[in-house]
Amino acid sequence: MVKLPSPRVTKATSFHQIGEHTLTARERELKLDIERVGTVSALLTEPAGSQSTKPRAGFVFAHGAGAGMTQTFMQRTAAGLAKRNIASLRYQFPYMEKGSRRPDSPTIAHAVVRAAVAEAARQCPGLVLIAGGKSFGGRMTSQAQALAPLPGVRGLAFFGFPLHPDGKPSTERANHLTKVDIPMLFLQGTRDRLADLSYLEPVVKKLGPKAKLHEVAWGDHSFHVLAKSGRSNDEAMEEVLDAFAAWVDELGSATAL
Repeated sequence: MVKLPSPRVTKATSFHQIGEHTLTARERELKLDIERVGTVSALLTEPAGSQSTKPRAGFVFAHGAGAGMTQTFMQRTAAGLAKRNIASLRYQFPYMEKGSRRPDSPTIAHAVVRAAVAEAARQCPGLVLIAGGKSFGGRMTSQAQALAPLPGVRGLAFFGFPLHPDGKPSTERANHLTKVDIPMLFLQGTRDRLADLSYLEPVVKKLGPKAKLHEVAWGDHSFHVLAKSGRSNDEAMEEVLDAFAAWVDELGSATAL
């Protein structure tokens, strides 16, 4: 395992507000300079309102393989979490920062995950920290945790765990999860072609009480639902965010005991 020094914030260039209709969040741009890896961008999103009000948790939020931290899904999720009084730190993997389509090696990705977790702990002192992300980002986070615990992280959350390639059901990508000893939340659409539930459900069951699976009816890998489901994509996403927030509260209560 490559041991890296703590990242340093080299730039905090912007502080602005996000939210379509009402003020829900403040967003700050950061740059993380990681030795032997390079510089990557990050976005700290905090709940709007009084700065004396402490968020209920902080989420270290990694992007998927095909789109970076400013992609619509990432942006809306960060805003939705802020609305629920949860801060988040999104960040780029180096290949995305460079505009490449080829994901970084696991060694590099794991180093960046660790750097982002360390920065989140500095930016959000005293908060319950959750790490994870969308698809590839969630898997890289869990791999990093399986290799060596991420300091201060109380749980992992997956917004669509990519259990297998599209159309090729298998469970090999989940083998490392048995080495994760903190709570895990799997948020999965029932139509997710990268996580056949007949394969994922036994995986989660085998992991025992530390793992929880929340299934989004008719949802795909990004929780888009079919018209015949009787609800909109926005409504499905609200379900996802509410499930995440409820799990965070459970985690915080357990941590306090």
